[in-house]
Amino acid sequence: MRVLAIDPALRKTGFAIIERSGDRDFRALTFGIIRNPPKLLHSGCLVNIRGGLDEVIRKHQPTACAVEAVIYVQSHKTAITMGAARGAALVAAADHGLPIYEYAPKRVKQAVVGKGGADKEQVAFMVRSLLKLEQTPSPDAADALAIGLAFFYTGCGTDKLTGKEIGRL
Repeated sequence: MRVLAIDPALRKTGFAIIERSGDRDFRALTFGIIRNPPKLLHSGCLVNIRGGLDEVIRKHQPTACAVEAVIYVQSHKTAITMGAARGAALVAAADHGLPIYEYAPKRVKQAVVGKGGADKEQVAFMVRSLLKLEQTPSPDAADALAIGLAFFYTGCGTDKLTGKEIGRL
């Protein structure tokens, strides 16, 4: 099974494709950041996010998508901007018929680090260790990798106790 994991943001959207071949045997097939220059209009950023993720999906053929859930922010403008980036990412996944699951940041940190209040450095360190990466990924890519691991660790979108789907959009 392969999952496309996304940490959406307007200027730096983190993405990852993680494959599970055994019960706890995971491999990062690819990960990185879709970067948008500061002077690019928001509409252009959204097109780039969707196009970049479309390319990743076509190349790696994931079977599901995991995305970070909406987080609380102080500014309405920031919330709207983040929501737009998230929307572009979701459309890319939906265009390919991928089931989409969302994970709260605290849940991702709990699944990967063991505590919901972990900082970005702890998440990146654990992602590197768990996936046996040679280098520590950038924070945005590490967050996407962590979201993908949370998808697998929490039962691929299924509650382990009840067997019901959780977090599906």
